[in-house]
Amino acid sequence: MASHAALTPSAWVARFLPFVRGGGAVLDVACGHGRHARLFAQCGYRVTALDRDQEALAALTDVDNVMTLRADIESGPWPLAGRSFDAIVVTNYLHRPLFPVLLSALATEGLLIYESFAAGNERYGRPASPRFLLDPGELLQRCAGLRVLAYEDSYVAQPKPALIQRICAIRSARVPHDAPE
Repeated sequence: MASHAALTPSAWVARFLPFVRGGGAVLDVACGHGRHARLFAQCGYRVTALDRDQEALAALTDVDNVMTLRADIESGPWPLAGRSFDAIVVTNYLHRPLFPVLLSALATEGLLIYESFAAGNERYGRPASPRFLLDPGELLQRCAGLRVLAYEDSYVAQPKPALIQRICAIRSARVPHDAPE
């Protein structure tokens, strides 16, 4: 079982939970032991917790409102084709080819809540490979077409010193101001 600290939800994720449609469907991508799946489930959301680690998913088998799904989303097909979610949560995980899939799985008025490590983090430890570090402004670029509610590209001291990027963005049903009528 993960340590208590490993199960503490990200303050960024918790900050935007109230903006998710009440009782909606939430996808926790690369969920690990399920700190965010648990948070959303406790608040009455229907959560799909997705990870490739069966042992980590086992920690969620008895959690109400959580359905676990084991899949290797980096080398296998997307296991949730045709499904949409009121919120998609991704923390401490980066697989760039997945962005279009995630964005297309957002329901109208659905939120993407994303937080991961940024370039320069190698000064503070792991991850250090550019493969796992967001480039400057990358989350903003990858979320083009969504309405950004909040974005940060900064240093954090907790839970450990790191450089991170995080975004909360919504798939808005509103017609853009410059769209033809």
